[in-house]
Amino acid sequence: MRTFVLATANPHKAEEMSSVLEGLGVRVLARPDHVGDVEETQDTLEGNALLKARALARATGGVAVGDDTGLFVEALGGRPGVYSARYAGENATYADNVEKLLDEMSAASSRRAYFRTVIALATPDGLEVTVEGVLEGEITREPRGTNGFGYDPVFAPDDTPGRTLAELDPHEKNTLSHRARALHALVAELEREPRRF
Repeated sequence: MRTFVLATANPHKAEEMSSVLEGLGVRVLARPDHVGDVEETQDTLEGNALLKARALARATGGVAVGDDTGLFVEALGGRPGVYSARYAGENATYADNVEKLLDEMSAASSRRAYFRTVIALATPDGLEVTVEGVLEGEITREPRGTNGFGYDPVFAPDDTPGRTLAELDPHEKNTLSHRARALHALVAELEREPRRF
């Protein structure tokens, strides 16, 4: 059984990723407490995901998985994109980011958007792979639902008409989310070249 170390310190992301990966036959280890935060200094999702995976592979000597996710909104020219987590400022809460998003979209005629997650895997000896998962949908006019995190209460996927990600139960979300799609793509990629990893 493969074992991956998660680079994320976000407990919500870690829970989702562990649930999906363990269901795909991958053993998951949490990021060790002694490993500090990896600052997201890149201007692409790929860059940030690789930054985190490389740092954890070096720090732990294990195969590490890093991720980065952005919400890309048509009416905002693709914003917040790579800056989604800090859209309302460096120390913004989920609620702060959602409030800013809805405020900026108050007069928007199109509410189309998509989530994109990039997953990067890195080994201590320098092997790397990146994959992505995309989930298309619309931004609602107000938050709905109590599950999920981040922009989930205002994102209604095309695959679940009338419901936001925060209105789905965790199992349902983990079968269709952008993050789940990226993780499935990662495992499929590794199965194509099992000896590399």
